[in-house]
Amino acid sequence: MTPLWIGIGLLTLLALALVAWPLRRAATLREAQLAFESKDTHNSENVAIYRQRLRSLEAELAAGEIDQQRFAQDRLELERRLLEDAEAKRGRALAAPNAGRWLLPVVALGVIVAGGALYDHFGAREDLALYRLVQSLEHLPPETQQAALEAEAERQPDNPDVWLELFPRYRDSGDYAKAAEAIEALIRLEGREPTLLAQLAQVKFFAADRTLTDDVRALVDETLAREPGQPVVNNLLGVEAFEHARYEQAIGYWRKALASYDEPKTVEALQQAVAAAQQRLGQDAAPAAAALRVQVTLDPRLAGRLPSDASVFLVARDSDGGRAPLAVTRTTLGALPQTLAINDDSAMTDAATLSQATRVDLLVRVSASGQAKPQPGDLYGRLDTVSLDDDASPTVVIDHVVPAP
Repeated sequence: MTPLWIGIGLLTLLALALVAWPLRRAATLREAQLAFESKDTHNSENVAIYRQRLRSLEAELAAGEIDQQRFAQDRLELERRLLEDAEAKRGRALAAPNAGRWLLPVVALGVIVAGGALYDHFGAREDLALYRLVQSLEHLPPETQQAALEAEAERQPDNPDVWLELFPRYRDSGDYAKAAEAIEALIRLEGREPTLLAQLAQVKFFAADRTLTDDVRALVDETLAREPGQPVVNNLLGVEAFEHARYEQAIGYWRKALASYDEPKTVEALQQAVAAAQQRLGQDAAPAAAALRVQVTLDPRLAGRLPSDASVFLVARDSDGGRAPLAVTRTTLGALPQTLAINDDSAMTDAATLSQATRVDLLVRVSASGQAKPQPGDLYGRLDTVSLDDDASPTVVIDHVVPAP
């Protein structure tokens, strides 16, 4: 905390110095302004012009070109203009160089007080205190860390970061009751977010000896209604189905969870779980690599809309386990009609391959830009729920146009 306040103090002094610097030069600037005004010859020039024009009027009067009445009117007009010019040029008297200096300490004090009040209200002082506490606990025993964080939670119960620190410690130590309390505190502060609801369902599931109680089922249903692919809940359901010998359901749930995880250790664990469920079903834990041959054609009505060298992408997604691509291959529009082959070698990642699925949705898109992201004007066709167990080669017809937004 000390370096923070030192930094704030230095920045405040710098700001005050920038404000005070012009005041130090006020006397010099005032003298320069007075000197400039004293050398101003504008009024003397106006008087000279006035006298010259007055002599001209007197000459016209003497020559009889104007009468006495006209002379008096023109002379009055000249005098009026001279007075107006003199008034317009006359500036306001300069203030004393030390005038208003008393405002500087008042403003400085007000800025410091207001800044401190705003920081106290909106600043992250509590988060900074928590960060320093966590750093200080790093090499202490887990019991000491937990006790210190619990004391911090009592001091600032409305700080969600405290509960985020406590929750995994409770969960990993098997204290599911306190883990549930921590998640419920987060839900109270952050709202009923699907991720938090899923974590609460998980700890209550394990607290109930891996039983899908009514309370857990209600949390699962609420989570899936808002986020059908939520991985924690799908993993939970996979565990429950596996322990009750519903192996096909377990595989389906775990595949959905796999579609949302990218952490290598979690992906590996889920893949091992899928393999174990397949073994229980009497299947090979490492099934033969799946392959699919897809006939791709272009609807004649769309011929000529894009150049022949436009890229054509064939994408396969698991019909049951999320929307992550399982296989991708490409060709060009000029090569159609063509039969394209996809297999595990066409996978984008090792975590999601064609062999993990039993049914896939196929999408073929023609991209004029060559980008994988759909663009207005691209052509596409799709075929859903294609079984990988069939030997037949499905056909996908490109017969739609991506509309403009």
